[in-house]
Amino acid sequence: MKVKGVSHIAVCVADLEKSLKFYRDLLGLTVKMHTTQEMARRPGAESTEMYEHPRKARTVANIWIDDPGSPQPFLVLTSHPGDQVGGEPIKLDQKGISHISFEVEDVKACAQELMAKGVTLAGTMEDFTDGSGDVRTVFVHDPDGILVQFDEGPPAG
Repeated sequence: MKVKGVSHIAVCVADLEKSLKFYRDLLGLTVKMHTTQEMARRPGAESTEMYEHPRKARTVANIWIDDPGSPQPFLVLTSHPGDQVGGEPIKLDQKGISHISFEVEDVKACAQELMAKGVTLAGTMEDFTDGSGDVRTVFVHDPDGILVQFDEGPPAG
């Protein structure tokens, strides 16, 4: 078997509208689907292996990076209307998917723009500055405290 690529990454959020303000409005991703679905029609909806609690419905938004020359996985943000979601975001050294990373052209400028818009870095600028004074990656938290990374892409070579 050989996979062809990453299809999507799903993130359960406490408040979908707050998350959309971050991912859509602040980061500029495009919502291509936004709907509420009855859980009775979802595969595995009754599985205690997949869900901590039975849910009646979920609200879902599929959000994409608009770059036709670069096919990429999309994000699926889900929430459960009228229900609280449990759990805590994890850190980089804990088991599970620890963060989402976005490639940007200029990390330092991206960090400055995010901070100007009220986003707090997950650390200080000094934490992300290397010995040469360069900033090649930064981390912030989304509205649910999930780590979001911005970097300048994979290293050359």
